Amino acid sequence: MGASARLLRAVIMGAPGSGKGTVSSRITKHFELKHLSSGDLLRDNILRGTGFPRTLPQAEALDRNYQIDTVINLNVPFEVIKQRLTARWIHPASGRVYNMEFNPPKTVGIDDLTGEPLIQREDDRPETVVKRLKAYETETEPVLKYYQKKGVLETFSGTETNKIWPYVYAFLQTRVPQVNQKASVTP
Repeated sequence: MGASARLLRAVIMGAPGSGKGTVSSRITKHFELKHLSSGDLLRDNILRGTGFPRTLPQAEALDRNYQIDTVINLNVPFEVIKQRLTARWIHPASGRVYNMEFNPPKTVGIDDLTGEPLIQREDDRPETVVKRLKAYETETEPVLKYYQKKGVLETFSGTETNKIWPYVYAFLQTRVPQVNQKASVTP
């Protein structure tokens, strides 16, 4: 067969805010992976950021159509995710985004340029975040168990994507040809 690259069918799982988007984009940057799309449902879920497969019936349906080679599970403590997600505040008029950890406003709760109050999106409010995380846990626990039984689940735990990434990278290196040889473990 020679030049044709082997297809790796990987699913990335993790709670909202666990770093799935960052890890996905790094994987496509560092490895020769084709994007597997199982139709509109998958695309729609990716667009809305809701994730697939999220429930056991979805995982089983995916399995009937494709053989999943590996499931990468990003296991980040809920407290860390909650802190990460609730740190975001916005200036509604301009759309300027502040993050209390990475780029806080000069004065808490106030836009740097206009002096107007900042708001928190409904999705970023602590009570909403907790609800979303609990729903994720309830829905996906059976999915993770399902993949664990099949022997394809690889769990990577940590509090920061930059600390988890080298392990994901090293694992994938054993499975996939690399494109970008100079891009080693660094993000």
